Amino acid sequence: MTTLRSSVLKPLTEPNPVEKARLTMAIDMAAPLGADADIALPTGIPGRPPLPQLVKATELKLLSLRTPEGRAGLIHSIVHIELNAIDLALDIACRFPGLPEQFYLDWVTIAKEEALHFSLLRDQLRTYGFEYGDFDAHNGLWDMAERTSGDILARIALVPRTLEARGLDASPQVKKKLVGAGDRKAGEILDIILRDEIGHVAVGNKWYRWLCQQRGLDPISTYAELVKKYEPPKLRQPFNLEARRLAGFDEAELEALQAQAS
Repeated sequence: MTTLRSSVLKPLTEPNPVEKARLTMAIDMAAPLGADADIALPTGIPGRPPLPQLVKATELKLLSLRTPEGRAGLIHSIVHIELNAIDLALDIACRFPGLPEQFYLDWVTIAKEEALHFSLLRDQLRTYGFEYGDFDAHNGLWDMAERTSGDILARIALVPRTLEARGLDASPQVKKKLVGAGDRKAGEILDIILRDEIGHVAVGNKWYRWLCQQRGLDPISTYAELVKKYEPPKLRQPFNLEARRLAGFDEAELEALQAQAS
């Protein structure tokens, strides 16, 4: 019997990005959840196309936003993030069994929204005459997903509420650059993404605190220990404190983040 959790394997392993987004948005949310089932995950996930070429983040070329190619390159970098975000949400939904039913509903819903974001941004990229894969990209998001694949607490702490939460901080600046360079449509899409990403990070915060409570752990000190163990990329200021508060970070957490960044 196909369950909600097993059904995410098809889009997760699909190498064509456009088809991956389509399959994700077509997932049947009414299917039985299969919350307690162990799912045999195939090797080589997620499915990926041959391009873009993946390089170190420090090797990515920064092009002038005064040129169409420069604006397309910046949009391409966000398209790549959104493709990774689809897979991250799908992977969480099928990799970790035995969690409350709402956990799986939350992450599949997030995957669908990430697929919409990918599609909107890809369409905008194509107005410049470029396609996803035409620029280099890096694999930082999925690298951390692989490193935390054995512990749901570490995964939630360091991917949704750390690396993906950085998008809340970066979004206003990226929007300002693109709109300032004349791309108002991209700015409108980024507004949609920021609205939805606040909700996604809030889901991460909710389940991180739930897991800490289940394990009898203090959320703030545990987070500091996970950062020390897994060494995610260093956080950069300024933080979008308004968006982070809306996403469920409390004042003690924000103070700890700012102290860590400084």
